[in-house]
Amino acid sequence: MTGSADLVVTAADTAAALGSGTVDVLGTPRVVALVEAAAVEAVTRALAPGETTVGTRIELDHLRPTAVGRRVVAHAEIAALAGRRVTFNVHATDDEDVLIARGIHTRAVVDAARFAADATA
Repeated sequence: MTGSADLVVTAADTAAALGSGTVDVLGTPRVVALVEAAAVEAVTRALAPGETTVGTRIELDHLRPTAVGRRVVAHAEIAALAGRRVTFNVHATDDEDVLIARGIHTRAVVDAARFAADATA
């Protein structure tokens, strides 16, 4: 299964705005969020009612800067299933199909209500 998510980089997505640097280019935390969104999109339709996934690990190489105004697309493909853990190969490209990031992301399948209750306990 595969999923994707995209965005047009705005000033709010920059390293300077996110506090992860001082340059006005796409910040790594925003790339992480985008590949996570692609992974969620890849797996959500296969979940049982009441289930969701939560991110547990990410290893990401942010390879190239991306300017404000450019479009970025993140892709996620399921690479492995181990019990309730789902591992994805992820990557992101810009609007010229240049690879800007790649990595591995793991999510756990959880009961959404129980997970939310644990967060407030």
